[in-house]
Amino acid sequence: MRLVLLCVLLLIASPLDAAERLNVIASFSILGDFVRNVGGDRIKLTTLVGADSDVHVYTPAPGDAKRVADARLVIVNGLGLEGWLPRLVQSSGGRAQVVTASAGIVPLKLGSDADPHAWQSVTNAKLYVTNIASALAAADPDDADFFRAQAKTYLEKLETLDREVREAIAQIPPERRKVISTHNAFGYFAAEHGVQFIAPLGVSTETEPSARDIAGIIGQIRAQKIPAVFLENISDDRLIRRIAAETGARVGGTLISDGLTGEKGPAPTYIDMVRHNIKALTSALDQ
Repeated sequence: MRLVLLCVLLLIASPLDAAERLNVIASFSILGDFVRNVGGDRIKLTTLVGADSDVHVYTPAPGDAKRVADARLVIVNGLGLEGWLPRLVQSSGGRAQVVTASAGIVPLKLGSDADPHAWQSVTNAKLYVTNIASALAAADPDDADFFRAQAKTYLEKLETLDREVREAIAQIPPERRKVISTHNAFGYFAAEHGVQFIAPLGVSTETEPSARDIAGIIGQIRAQKIPAVFLENISDDRLIRRIAAETGARVGGTLISDGLTGEKGPAPTYIDMVRHNIKALTSALDQ
């Protein structure tokens, strides 16, 4: 009798069956990590653009339309990042609510384009998490308190992370806060912390720099004595290595920009990503 009762209690206490959980799509890995931290075991999460993959140039897989059709929520970055996604949502024929996680953020501009990389500011990341928690709570009111509690815990971790970043940047002499990266993924970080990022590509990795653009950056590195260039985990490294070879600037390592790494990489979570990037920057610039 006791054994039967124990089995019943274990069944009651076990996580919700997948069919009972809120079915959520995140467009790419960084958003997926935010959603996972808020949703916990009360959601069934699918991330379309996985680890070490480039959301800018993603081509939806044949099964993605079915995944979207089955979802209750599709959580996207917005700001022009997922140009491929509206057609996917339309073709799916589903009724999922599309939630823009960056809602409320005033976008930076690069020419006529909005800079979509708002998550590179931890301050903005906190707004992403708040928006995601609100969307999950609205879609599943029975678990609303759970989502709010999860978000509160995660926001406290982001608050600690924000302090770490500010303290680390303060150790870098202002005149050395200049970096070459592959594409303009760090504008929000730069604006918040006074670090100048220069990139041969624009806000999207789809663009190709001209010979004139590259020559201009090489001249800028030499004139301003920019100490380091950085690779990115989602981009071909040949261009940056060429620039480093022609200028003598050191390769400061790899920055994580638009996608997390796999579990065995240095940045399988957003918090890991920020800590990895700040360590790479301070190691290269604070010398």
